[in-house]
Amino acid sequence: MQRTEDVRIVNYSLLPSPMALGRELPSTVSARQAVISGREQIQNILTKQDPRMLLIVGPCSIHEETSAFEYAQRLSALSEKVKDTLVIVMRVYFEKPRTTVGWKGLINDPHLDGSCDIHAGLRKARKILLKITEMGVPTATEFLEAITPQYIADLVCWAAVGARTTESQTHREMASGLSMPVGFKNGTDGNLASAVNALIASRAPQGFLGIDREGYPSVVKTAGNPYGHLVLRGGRRPNYDPISIEEARLSLITEGLPDAILVDCSHGNSRKKYQGQGHVWHTILDQRVGGNDAIIGMMLESHLSEGNQKFSPNLDELRYGVSITDECISWETTESLILSAREKLRAAGLPN
Repeated sequence: MQRTEDVRIVNYSLLPSPMALGRELPSTVSARQAVISGREQIQNILTKQDPRMLLIVGPCSIHEETSAFEYAQRLSALSEKVKDTLVIVMRVYFEKPRTTVGWKGLINDPHLDGSCDIHAGLRKARKILLKITEMGVPTATEFLEAITPQYIADLVCWAAVGARTTESQTHREMASGLSMPVGFKNGTDGNLASAVNALIASRAPQGFLGIDREGYPSVVKTAGNPYGHLVLRGGRRPNYDPISIEEARLSLITEGLPDAILVDCSHGNSRKKYQGQGHVWHTILDQRVGGNDAIIGMMLESHLSEGNQKFSPNLDELRYGVSITDECISWETTESLILSAREKLRAAGLPN
């Protein structure tokens, strides 16, 4: 008789269990200390026990290690200079949602050749996170596949649920069990309701299908995540202006949620042009200095060099330190924006 299962499956390739990969690449004392400290600082900012601003800064995506490590070293030194006013967390993004098709990120396609060598991708991602946290740099990433956190979440301080997946029940359930704060982005059209509903769902205990640390299919039950928050990334129109911020704040208050808002200076707010990020940055900073403490932080897409470049499977053709996904501002612009923010906050007597 004709088969009814796996009609369109080409093959299966077994992965090591999360526990096995963790044994192969174990977290170190210094890495764990960086993760614990980073999470605590972020949580204290979200609950407004820490008056400093949170900055999520770094490449749109990581496509090779060397530039990621150089960026992390630079960010580590800069973080030390501004730690009295700012808490800086590095974007270390390995998974890229695609509107149609395209490179899905380092975990899915670490060789940039469409081979989907997820075995190598998970190892490479864990190695990168391990080295960056050992530098003392807190890390941020977006979780796209619901199984991925079991392999790398112990090395992540802040997680994002993107605009395309904020409405997903799977991602809301996953977030309810994550060990770090989670930022939910508004929808690609600018819709706030999906992110607000995601916050409500992720704060509640959940039960769902997943895998355990040994890789076995399991019923996962969670306690709920109290550190979910809203990320404004723009939509059909930008939403970083004072009216949009106030609209978002009131939406949170109406649902009994903490009025903690992080603003993405890229994506819809800058029309995906790197030249627009600085304007968003200064506008948000002025609102914070003006007394709006609902704004707890900002996000920048930044790399060693500005702009982006066309994806190429030939690594020799790629320019070093230039994004292969969204446009990024340069390191020099990043450093200038962060140092000027520190001076502006200090001049206003913040934090106090």
